[in-house]
Amino acid sequence: MNSPEKLFKINIPLFAESDTIRLAHAFAEKAIKGTTILLNGEVGTGKTFFARNLIQKLLMKYGLNEDVPSPTYTLIQSYQTPEIDIIHADLYRIKSKTELMELGLTDAFENNLCLIEWPDKLDLLIPRDAIKIKLEYGNKKISRICTIECHDKKKYDFLRLMQHRSTIS
Repeated sequence: MNSPEKLFKINIPLFAESDTIRLAHAFAEKAIKGTTILLNGEVGTGKTFFARNLIQKLLMKYGLNEDVPSPTYTLIQSYQTPEIDIIHADLYRIKSKTELMELGLTDAFENNLCLIEWPDKLDLLIPRDAIKIKLEYGNKKISRICTIECHDKKKYDFLRLMQHRSTIS
């Protein structure tokens, strides 16, 4: 019998928007082809804000300055840099598996950095090595709680470093 894969999980308190920006920028600094980040959370918890800041940081790294709109109505926005292509998808309005397949995300997962909002619509198409980020409303002291899960030990070590940085900054 196969043992289940180990799941690595951390929680990072986000006290202000600046913490979310720092976290997004940290992800941008380590972004590589083939990484999929699944963004979960209620409406208004900061999924698009996180994605926008990650994308803008990556674009700035290459001297690119583009508007980064929400893909709520277009479903997908894509951005090109000299080293990595970025796909930002919002699946909230997807109604069927056919619509989902027409987006071509399964091909994009292999060679791009993909940021997916409302990833539950992917169902069984979710990449095994995806990083799952859940943003939740916090309390009076903490604006948001960010829960990050992954199955990759190397990614987890990086996430632990970010968690440590967030508690001392």
